[in-house]
Amino acid sequence: MSSRTRPRTPRVRTPGRAELEMVARDLRWTWHAGALRLFDQLDPDAWVISGRNPVRLLRMLGRSGLERAFSDPATAELGRLVTEDFAAYRSRTETWFAERYPEHADLRIAYFSAEFALTDALPIFAGGLGAVAGEILKSASALGVPVVGVGLSYRETSHQWLDADDHQQETWEILDRDVLPVALARDPRGVPVEVPVELPDRTLRVRVWDTRVGRSRLLLLDTDVPGNRAPDRAITRRLYGGDDETRIQQELVLGVGGYRALQALGMEPDVVHLNEGHSAFAALERIRSAHARDGLAFDEARAAASAGIVFTTHTPVAAGHDYFPPDLARRHLAPYAEGLGLDVEPLLALGRYTPDDPSDSFCPTVLGLRLAGTRNGVSHLHGMVTRNQWRGLWPRLPEQEVPVGHVTNGIHYQTWISPELDRLLHRHLGPRWRTTPGDPAMWRHIDDIDDGELWAAHEAARARLVAYTRQWLQQQLARRGAGADALAAAACRLDPDVLTIGFVGRFVAYKRPTLFLRDRERLARLLGDPERPVQIVFAGKAHPRDENGKALLREVVAFARYAGLEHRVVFLEDFDMAMDRVLSQGTDVWLNTPRRPLEACGIGGMKAGASGCLNLSTIDGWWDEAWGLADGGPPIGWCIGTDDWYPDLDRQDADDAESFYGQLERHIVPTFYERDPDGLPRRWIASMKQSMALLAPMWNSHRMVEEYTEQAWVPEGRRRHLLTTNGASGARHLARSIARLRLAWPDVAVRVESVHEAPGRRVEARIAVDLGGLDPDEVSVQLWVAPGGVDADAYAVTLDAPDGPAGEPEWPFDAEHLEDGELTYEGSLPAAESGAAPVIAARVIPRHPGLSDPFIPGLIRWS
Repeated sequence: MSSRTRPRTPRVRTPGRAELEMVARDLRWTWHAGALRLFDQLDPDAWVISGRNPVRLLRMLGRSGLERAFSDPATAELGRLVTEDFAAYRSRTETWFAERYPEHADLRIAYFSAEFALTDALPIFAGGLGAVAGEILKSASALGVPVVGVGLSYRETSHQWLDADDHQQETWEILDRDVLPVALARDPRGVPVEVPVELPDRTLRVRVWDTRVGRSRLLLLDTDVPGNRAPDRAITRRLYGGDDETRIQQELVLGVGGYRALQALGMEPDVVHLNEGHSAFAALERIRSAHARDGLAFDEARAAASAGIVFTTHTPVAAGHDYFPPDLARRHLAPYAEGLGLDVEPLLALGRYTPDDPSDSFCPTVLGLRLAGTRNGVSHLHGMVTRNQWRGLWPRLPEQEVPVGHVTNGIHYQTWISPELDRLLHRHLGPRWRTTPGDPAMWRHIDDIDDGELWAAHEAARARLVAYTRQWLQQQLARRGAGADALAAAACRLDPDVLTIGFVGRFVAYKRPTLFLRDRERLARLLGDPERPVQIVFAGKAHPRDENGKALLREVVAFARYAGLEHRVVFLEDFDMAMDRVLSQGTDVWLNTPRRPLEACGIGGMKAGASGCLNLSTIDGWWDEAWGLADGGPPIGWCIGTDDWYPDLDRQDADDAESFYGQLERHIVPTFYERDPDGLPRRWIASMKQSMALLAPMWNSHRMVEEYTEQAWVPEGRRRHLLTTNGASGARHLARSIARLRLAWPDVAVRVESVHEAPGRRVEARIAVDLGGLDPDEVSVQLWVAPGGVDADAYAVTLDAPDGPAGEPEWPFDAEHLEDGELTYEGSLPAAESGAAPVIAARVIPRHPGLSDPFIPGLIRWS
């Protein structure tokens, strides 16, 4: 055949360097299977050496390395598909948000957080707070919700290692920004953005970095700028680093600097979401901005600014929040008070639990709670704990009415699911499991997966975990200068066929990482059983200043060594996201032992559940909501202890430890090792399927972002529009109304004149109200009804706008104006099912369309 007629191999278009850089700097690659496969195929060894950082990888390969990689047609074709997909992704307009809220196409939401966990290539995170922030940006991208993250660009990241005595030590690595997936943020004219942040006697220059997270953006602030004083350049050196002064300065940079950065980029937000108290100063800057732009007095600016503020707390223990000494807070807030034309005391009072006590510490969480229009905890149980924790901010309000709701956290399934299970789900559920993970009907098709295929996928993930562990342990030992015998022993740690328990988290007292050691002989028998052995893999860090946490870590490591069980109990140093994925995908049981109710949510079990791991947890955080879903079917996991309240903590620990051992001995170990003639643990596999089918539709971050959108972001955006349009006339009116209410409130009175039983299982009541000169449309008159005298079941009934519980008939109360200016309400309501008469109180609260809730502290009058 001549050369003229020889068929030619079609030439594949090779992606250019700029296209690859676009993919490398868009953190969508962290959950995009094609992009991850592409970077690995470019050069597998270099990909590992780069720390799986695509920006660093491209620097390492250079032009010649890329040409060599793309000489393979399959790699070139994959590169073409990936780069074209990334280019098209941002421009797609058919999203959940666009379809659901077309009238809010211009809505802008800023999500402020001190940390964001997206990739080890951008190490600006420490724990669950950052993990949730990262999941929100990913799901906001997928759903098309217009969210921009605002955080800090830390100069250093820490690495953990254990010395010869098993003491945790830390080393710090200076990050090379040239290989971070960030670029200088530029204003509409293309000029790099720097913003000022005032500190006592000086002004900081704060630089802004920008990165893409799919359709979402993330802005990061940095004080390591020429021209700043040396101590000021170190403010953003380390996450949660330094003393109280450094911490309050970090939080001013995040909140004030972050809000100003958004303005400088033409992105002033309609909604500001404060992820914990670290970012609460963004609310303060929002007030100052409203004051400067619209010429509003402080109370008017506060009303305008609070509309559109959402506050999320993750900390169920009061001591876990920041508290700054009064003098330190006074010095740092003085410049902002001056900008508002105020004395500093009103600003300090907003952050004091006791506003009138000048000696009280300044707490940014209190500031955020006071200024937000919508507030929430991160699980149903945590919402209850938070209402109890902060009820004093709303004096005389029943605890269940404290205006703090909950949105339970969720995880981004594409990030955490194992590659083997990803392929199985794609084949049996179709691509929709990635785009609409909240569809329960779709997840029921997981039963269609062959048991053998599912178990093979899970065993592959466990084998990967064992191989990873052995390699990591050898690296740990080599860094300490261990000999050949120790390195050889490390290569035999764990067994890929043994029931594997994972424990990942911070080593801190409330998580009780040593609970499993309570009966060491019993534990040793479980671990060393020759027929049905158990192995445990630990990973996590204690805070550098938490000596108690470090002691707990030492206790775990020492037990394995002195009990001769180092092959069954393993601790992995220097925990990161890559390790988190390997552990959550490869373990059989996820262990979680916090002391109820001190776990706000805890998403580790959700991550593990994504790949079919079963949970063993105390009934705390998200597991309090999830564990009972099986409802008679195969268990989706097991509970440690009960949901009882324990006044004796040592007794609680003893009971929970006994429950832990009992669950392993009676249920977990027998079920795992019970095999059919095909060698399959059918009952265990049934629980895996049940767990994935029930957990996936609910505990995913798409559901979390949809709930924030529907319950907080869109309603607060609408309220902001109501109060800030037409020269902020709505905010001015609201501020005047609140001032009028405060002035008249001492003269408001309400009393229950009579309550008696009536025919038809009803109770008649007569209420008298003196409005103290207020108009009836300025207040709501309510009955507080405790059916049968049970406070836990109490509810409020608004007499002048009947709105009884769902399903109840209309509540007929008639109003009558008396000659002396009083109002009376007379009518009836149903008796309790038990027949017992309800306990009834009456109250008066404010009413105004601009309020997110009617509970203004100090403005509630009870009978």
